[in-house]
Amino acid sequence: MNRVGYVYDPIYLDHITGNHPENPSRLEAVREYLAATGILQRLVPIPAMAATEQDLLRVHTERMVRQVANLSGRGGGRIDMDTLVSSRSYEAALYAAGGTMAAVQATVDGQVDAAFALVRPPGHHATPRQSMGFCLFNNVAVTARWAQEVLGIRRIAIVDFDVHHGNGTDDEFDADPDVLFISTHEYPLYPGTGDWRRPTHVRGPNNNLNIPLPAETDDDGYMQVFRALVEPALRRHKPELLLVSAGYDGHWADPLAWQMLSIQCYYDIAASLYALSQEICPGRLVFVLEGGYDLDVLSAGVASSFAAMLGLPFDDPLGPARKQGVAVDRLIRRLAEWHMLDGSNAEPASPDTRSSDAT
Repeated sequence: MNRVGYVYDPIYLDHITGNHPENPSRLEAVREYLAATGILQRLVPIPAMAATEQDLLRVHTERMVRQVANLSGRGGGRIDMDTLVSSRSYEAALYAAGGTMAAVQATVDGQVDAAFALVRPPGHHATPRQSMGFCLFNNVAVTARWAQEVLGIRRIAIVDFDVHHGNGTDDEFDADPDVLFISTHEYPLYPGTGDWRRPTHVRGPNNNLNIPLPAETDDDGYMQVFRALVEPALRRHKPELLLVSAGYDGHWADPLAWQMLSIQCYYDIAASLYALSQEICPGRLVFVLEGGYDLDVLSAGVASSFAAMLGLPFDDPLGPARKQGVAVDRLIRRLAEWHMLDGSNAEPASPDTRSSDAT
């Protein structure tokens, strides 16, 4: 059986956010579900560590780091309407970034074939200059920069399948041709970024793959995207490390978005990424938890990803969406042309009568 590790630390529960959608019950539910299904017992525990301020400063400004630290030191408060800080949030955020780094270290050392960092607060909206969107520091970006500088890993790919665009990660790596950033996200939706036609491509179209999907994109649409765009882009980039911002808020039952994914689709995405990582960067795959705000969906989604990496079957406890989604083949062809990818897998898995006017 594949060796799959996980990072978790109780400090993540000390980022207290009250009745905010991103709250400690998310990780509590995930842990309980993994234990109840027997998956947790199959995993290799990886101790979390704290990132240092130097680690954060590879990505974030000193002013931003001080803002979070000082607000936490004063007992907490709001950075903006969506982003909360409590008395131990700064420490939790250090361990969230450091836990992600620990997961990468375990894969590099050969302890595991893949790992999942079950961390919070999440990170992909945190820009180099601003905490936002439930995120304090950008766990994936901090880890990627650390991997480049400390571990000597030059070429990195980041796949973000959270339903929201990973604007912070995109901003950080926009000028680095060694880091491929791929984001599948509902568009338009918070934070309003991620249009593939944006005029600020510093690196050029080959190294920045934003895939803005219309509301009500379903399993078929997402898997078309992965086959026709994500997988060939990763093969072309040939990363030495594959990081995944894993959000489960694209599910049909999630309250904060309007996509139509099933747990089965999350299983298929994880299986695709695991298989591809074994092809292009064996043993260097790390998932990092981002969004997902229905506890049943989040728990089953994370468990399905672990099952896929372990090579185990997994039954979707919630089933598929109750209606058919929109087609995305026209969008895929446009993106394939723009990014100079083949795009031959853009056709739907089976003929249907869906509209194909997505833009």
